[in-house]
Amino acid sequence: MMQKGSCLCGGIQYEIKGELTDVLNCHCSMCRKLHASAFRTRAKVRSSDWKTVKGEKLIKFYESSPGEHKGFCSNCGSSLYTKFDTNPDVYGFPLGTLDTDPGVKAYRHVFVDSKAPWFDISDDLPQHAEYE
Repeated sequence: MMQKGSCLCGGIQYEIKGELTDVLNCHCSMCRKLHASAFRTRAKVRSSDWKTVKGEKLIKFYESSPGEHKGFCSNCGSSLYTKFDTNPDVYGFPLGTLDTDPGVKAYRHVFVDSKAPWFDISDDLPQHAEYE
């Protein structure tokens, strides 16, 4: 299934031609701050399945921790994907910029020990203190 997405300003458009795997809700403080939200819903995608259709020059990277680079739109700030020095074949992909229905849902919560104190997890998905 082909996925399509874009940033908030529309300057970047992308396609994902492969499977979205390991879909989860991450409650770590970095994800909360990066997405200005209680958590980030993300999947893994193969880097070879990602194609930037428009706006490649607008993508900038921030090294949030050693070897972990957050890609975002330099115009509007939309978070697009995370690339890893230790695993260049995989991207961490936040589902929020998708324009299509991914056909997947998160199946667990991770880093719940550092979740926002003002947010209560109200579903029955498994909860983990760390990424397992």
